Amino acid sequence: MADSSNSVFAHVVRAPEDPILGVTVAYNKDTSPMKVNLGVGAYRTEEGKPLVLNVVRRAEQMLVNDTSRVKEYLPITGLADFNKRSAELIFGAESPALQENRVTTVQCLSGTGSLRIGAEFLARHYDEHTIYIPQPTWGNHPKVFTLAGLSVKYYRYYDPATRGLDFQGLLDDLAAAPAGAIVLLHACAHNPTGVDPTIDQWEKIRQLMRSKGLLPFFDSAYQGFASGNLDADAQSVRMFVADGGECLVAQSYAKNMGLYGERVGALSIACKDRDVSSKVESQLKLVIRPMYSNPPIHGASIVATILKDRKMYDEWTVELKAMADRIISMRQQLFDTMQARGTPGDWSHIIKQIGMFTFTGLNAEQVSFMTREYHIYMTSDGRISMAGLSSRTVPHLADAMHAAVTRAA
Repeated sequence: MADSSNSVFAHVVRAPEDPILGVTVAYNKDTSPMKVNLGVGAYRTEEGKPLVLNVVRRAEQMLVNDTSRVKEYLPITGLADFNKRSAELIFGAESPALQENRVTTVQCLSGTGSLRIGAEFLARHYDEHTIYIPQPTWGNHPKVFTLAGLSVKYYRYYDPATRGLDFQGLLDDLAAAPAGAIVLLHACAHNPTGVDPTIDQWEKIRQLMRSKGLLPFFDSAYQGFASGNLDADAQSVRMFVADGGECLVAQSYAKNMGLYGERVGALSIACKDRDVSSKVESQLKLVIRPMYSNPPIHGASIVATILKDRKMYDEWTVELKAMADRIISMRQQLFDTMQARGTPGDWSHIIKQIGMFTFTGLNAEQVSFMTREYHIYMTSDGRISMAGLSSRTVPHLADAMHAAVTRAA
């Protein structure tokens, strides 16, 4: 065995597993036929298989068959058609902001890349370096913003007692934030809780943020995937754009087109006017160029192909709604099954929450009990991916949750 002590990297400490991806590692090692993975945020069919949308397969086939297509570099900002259609998808084709040319959109590496580019831009060109993020939020958010040079603080969001929104806490924390602070908002299907503000609550959040000059930075990872309706899921963003104020939006096509591994996303910044927008774009290029030069062409071409063809777009909305509806029906089945078991407690939050995840309210001890006794894998905070469930596995999960609540409480 070679002696590693003379390596220049001998001092490097082994980093811990990513807590979410670590769930899958543990799941893969388990040999039980009963095992269920509810850790990862990726859609599965009723048979537990990954899904490639039919419309995506068709778009890819069209791209492959088009012999005039080449593999040249894209511009730094990405595929123009993709950027235009992405902005229309989130802001609405009739959006005054788009008609006034005051939005700049750049293609990025899915949602994470879009957040990182936006954060790097703000760290360089925005005078307030504090970003408020919800408590809890996606585990990667604090890392992305901190590494980009922003200082991360939290605002109250989830109320464990009601398993719903701590709306008053949210308003109080944003009211106490310094003027000009950046605020991260989940556009819809809040990860990990599945708890979203109502439209009335969004309006109050908007009024408070605009009155204090807080800068909204939306993370839109689930447009169309939450409710099954692309416009409904974009309402929060559109309210903030309609008032003429400025905001940032990170978009991902991982979930709603099932393009996880293609890493397709966009960052849009709505500015006060066209002149500011073009200056912002010039600086976004300077962030992107030394990071990865320019984005990949394939995934963005799939998205652009679907978004610009009316028939394919319509086909996509049908497939998208089918995914959203399956998740909604899993919520109902799980809730009904637990009701039938007479599991102690109020479990209505399972059907009230929206999107890929349910924040069950189970504690770390109960989670490890379910993994140990029932071979059910999920993150220790009690978050389960509804997309990983099927009619076949719902009864097994309900049994495990019932046992966890009654025996491991």
